Parts: sequence; C-alpha cells; structure tokens
Amino acid sequence: MEQYKKDFIEFMVECRVLKFGSFTLKSGRHSPFFMNAGAYVTGSQLMRLGEFYAQAIHENFGDDFDVLFGPAYKGIPLSVATAIAYSRLYKKEIRYCSNRKEAKDHGADTGILLGSDLNDGDRVVIIEDVTTSGKSIEETYPIVTGCADVKIIGEIVSLNREERSAESTASALDAITAKYGFPAKAIVSMSEVVEALYKPGADGPITDSIKAAIDEYYKDWGAD
Repeated sequence: MEQYKKDFIEFMVECRVLKFGSFTLKSGRHSPFFMNAGAYVTGSQLMRLGEFYAQAIHENFGDDFDVLFGPAYKGIPLSVATAIAYSRLYKKEIRYCSNRKEAKDHGADTGILLGSDLNDGDRVVIIEDVTTSGKSIEETYPIVTGCADVKIIGEIVSLNREERSAESTASALDAITAKYGFPAKAIVSMSEVVEALYKPGADGPITDSIKAAIDEYYKDWGAD
C-alpha cells in the first residue's frame, strides 16, 4: 500500500472522520463504520485533506484536466482545498466549480454554478466525500453535462466502501463506471483501511469485535 494511503487512513481516524461502532446510513443500512467528511473543520485539516485528494487524482487521472467539480454541499470545500493543493504540489492551475442548490437570479454571477463556469471542451474530475449506493452521481452528472459540452474523465471519493450499489451486486464505484463510462476511484478502500488498522487482539480502532461486525456486514452488503 502506498505511503500516502496509510497516512490518509491514520488522518481520517485522528480527525474522527472515520468512526467504528453502530451507525444507520442514509440508505437505511446498519453499518459498523461511518465516514463524515463534514468533520474536517480546521485550516490544517483541510490543507492536508486537499493534498491527499490531489495525490490520488494525480495517481489515477494524471494532469490532463481543467476543472474540479464538487457537488453541493460537502463537495464545495473539497474542490477548493484540492485545487489549492494541486497548484502547490503539481504546479498546475485547476479551476474549481460547484453547484448551487437553487439557481441565483441576481447580481453578476447568476445561474446554478458557483466558482468557475464550465466551458465547451473542459475536462472535468468530479470530487466527492464518499458514495454508498451511487445515487449522488444521478444528480451531479446531468448538472455537469447540461452546462457545457464537457468530458468527465473521472470521479474521486475519499473511501470506497466496497459494498453493492442500490441497483446491482457491483460496488457503487464500479456501477458508476459501467453506467457513465468514466472511472470512479477512491483515495483508499475499506479493505485497505482494515489492512492498516486491524491487529488481532490489539486495542486499536478496529478491535476483534469490530472486525467481526465488518465481516458480517460485508456478507450482507459486500460487492462482488
């Protein structure tokens, strides 16, 4: 496993973004782990978060893209922090763009978009926190493609939960790729999280009982 992935896993735990216990997800599933990117609240946390995303984007998609699109609301700070980090780490200026929940009808920047406009020919990376069922892209895709003749070259999220989507036994990220034709990637996968944090008999973030609960969860919801 690459060092930045190990560092990111530790970072999520330190920031209490990734928690273990018993949680009810938006999908209604009962999960032994939960990730909340809204828990990144300080300047130093957001700076490091942007760097992790930038590294993952660079590794998975390279530099041939123009815009980071972060869907409202959590995608807005993600796109801003990552655009800043990308400029610093890779010396490439990437524009950030997000959507408003309601179109603005006054002032100089009317419309649905926040930040940069989307222009014909732009190459776009979509950036989100996590996707469990793949439902969020159903809202995001028509917004991005409806604003201009753009090419989506990929989607990046923090964590691949590696559980089946709402419509198939494939993971949500694999289902997105199959349906929309662009690669959907994550900084780390849940199997990598378990590999990094679980030590049998140890009193770490993933205890033996939590590991057993994770194994049971994936018997029910694990992707093929």
